[in-house]
Amino acid sequence: MTQHIVISSGDFNGIGPEIILKTLKEVDLEHHIATILSSRQVVDYYRSNLSIDLPFHIIESADEAQSGTVNVLECYDEETVSIAPGTLSRQAGRCAMQAVETGLTLCNTGKADALVTAPISKEAVNLAGYHIPGHTEFLAEHTDTDDFLMMLVNDSLRVGLVSVHIPVAAVPAAVTEHAIMSHAQTMHQSLTEDFGIAGPRIAVLGLNPHAGDGGVIGREEIDIISPALQKIRETGIEATGPHPADGFFGNRKYEHCDGVLAMYHDQGLIPFKALSFGAGVNFTAGLPVVRTSPDHGTAFDIAGKGKADPSSFKHALQLAIQLSANRKKKSA
Repeated sequence: MTQHIVISSGDFNGIGPEIILKTLKEVDLEHHIATILSSRQVVDYYRSNLSIDLPFHIIESADEAQSGTVNVLECYDEETVSIAPGTLSRQAGRCAMQAVETGLTLCNTGKADALVTAPISKEAVNLAGYHIPGHTEFLAEHTDTDDFLMMLVNDSLRVGLVSVHIPVAAVPAAVTEHAIMSHAQTMHQSLTEDFGIAGPRIAVLGLNPHAGDGGVIGREEIDIISPALQKIRETGIEATGPHPADGFFGNRKYEHCDGVLAMYHDQGLIPFKALSFGAGVNFTAGLPVVRTSPDHGTAFDIAGKGKADPSSFKHALQLAIQLSANRKKKSA
């Protein structure tokens, strides 16, 4: 089953173009269509700068994209871009979001099957006038999606987040019964429909150290998380917890569940990234389109130096192909 995967090039001053080109040089494109959403200038610059021998096909619309080659769709509204690896640029932020918007439009109109996004600089895109905390929230807003979940995925571990890009001080107020139930339901649906897991088992983490120690270190587990879990179970979802986060990961309990629901960003992402060894993928569950990305940022410190590891991006591309194929089969 041929999949058309569109790839937003991310911040062109970061490592996005490098990991994209390195990945597409390695993968077999005979049975799938890959289109980079960027510009000839960016692709030429990094092919030359990094000595990556990868021919490409410039197209004016997604309908012209072909398998067996790397397609490049010009999507910036400026003819000339100022490429300076490792630097923060308003122009780079604006172009990065124009690529995301193009990819979203192509997926929404059925001209592409999935979107893989290379890293953006949140500072650069905010300088460009996009006042967003990240890709996830932008994509949800522009697909009119209320119930979505940022999920980090590798071969054996899937971690979702109740609260995402907010200050730590704002986390307790964001951990509500409704939020926990909504995210658990979104995770359950995605594990079932996107990943094909029958009767998925979800582990829900506590908020406080030692999951509150019976109320000694906080009452969120007693007053909010446990009641939410009871209601989740009443809907037929298999969910356990609240688990103390340190012991849960330290004792490898994640090996006995299909998904883990963490209460806040670092609680879930620090152990996930430590266990994934650079092969993790960011997947936005609940969207009407398939979207994946590598689980790292722009890495301005090594941009343009040929040092970037494409492993996470390669896994993001493979997961996008897998999940879009699963959705196609389900809708057939």
